[in-house]
Parts: sequence; C-alpha cells; structure tokens
Amino acid sequence: MSEVRLTAEVRTEFGKGASRRTRRDGKIPAVLYGHGSEPRHFALNAREFGRAIRGGANTVMTLGIDGGDELALPKSVIRHPLRDYVEHVDLILVRKGEKVTVDISVNVTGEAAAGTLVLTDQTTLSIEVEALNIPDSIEVSIEGLEAGTQILAGQIELPAGATLAGDPEALVVAVSAAPTAEDMEGETDLAAPEAPAEEA
Repeated sequence: MSEVRLTAEVRTEFGKGASRRTRRDGKIPAVLYGHGSEPRHFALNAREFGRAIRGGANTVMTLGIDGGDELALPKSVIRHPLRDYVEHVDLILVRKGEKVTVDISVNVTGEAAAGTLVLTDQTTLSIEVEALNIPDSIEVSIEGLEAGTQILAGQIELPAGATLAGDPEALVVAVSAAPTAEDMEGETDLAAPEAPAEEA
C-alpha cells in the first residue's frame, strides 16, 4: 500500500468554464466526500497526482486542506478519452482503523505442470481491508498444478486482516490440458473447405 501527501486548493468557482481554467493551470478538479459530510471541492496539482497514482488506484492520500489533513482514497478517476489526461477525481474520506472495500490485482506466480494451459478468469479480487493496509496485489501460486485444477476466490489466502467481499465460488484461475498437435491438426482439417467436385 502506498501513501502520499498532496496539497488540496479549495475551489470557489464551479461549472465547465471553471474546470477548464483549473486544468489550464495544471490542476485537476476534485471532490472529497464521505462520512456524512458535505462534499468539498478543491484542485490537485496534476503532476503530483499523476505521480501519486503510479503506485496504483488504491493509493491512500494525505490531503492538506485549510491547514488540516484528511486521508482519502480515489474512488473515480475520469480521463479524457482521446488525450488521456485526468479530467476529474472523486475521492472518499477514510479514517485510520476504518475498513474499505477495494479491488486488488491478482498476480499469478509459478509454473503449472507440463502440458497444461493456465486461464485467468478474474484479474482482480474485491476485498475488505483496513484503509492503511491495502495490499498492492494478491499472489496466487499455480506451481506444479495439474490439468483440471480450479482456484476459486474463497480458496485464495488473503493478507492478515482482509476478508473477501466478492463471491467465494467465483472462478479465478483454471488449469486445463494444453491442446496437442493432433488436436490442432484436427481443428485445421475441420476448418478447411471441401474441394468442389470436378464435372464429368
């Protein structure tokens, strides 16, 4: 889990024109909400925010606002569809000791048994974890697994203090037998069109 500090500048102007001016100044319009408080509008330095989220979408940020600090987690990062810069950010307030539900990347490690094919059905797992202990990823070992093996979400070992928030029966990784050369030739034969019959 990464934690960074950013300075948040309170915004008093709103609307598309104000947002465009904010972005022209090298900043990103952002909103902070949660814990029943009124949403707070502010601007973040675009370069600093870009560096912050390189550590992953689940980066906890310490925001310096009005002389105080708030812990926040990005909830929605909206990017321009063509130019790929960040247009707007929604963040949620978090507290030390509070648990949050986040999607964590699944990192498949190891080599399955020879002659197998590994299929990853889910690339993330939804877990509930303490806000300041969010893991960067969750490792799933397939070392030596034979064809026919399936790994379900509920079978994966999670970091201490974390619990699964999704379906425990969801398939994450499946190991199947790799197709043989004969299988591939059979598929090629089926795909080949029949030659037209010659006229007498």
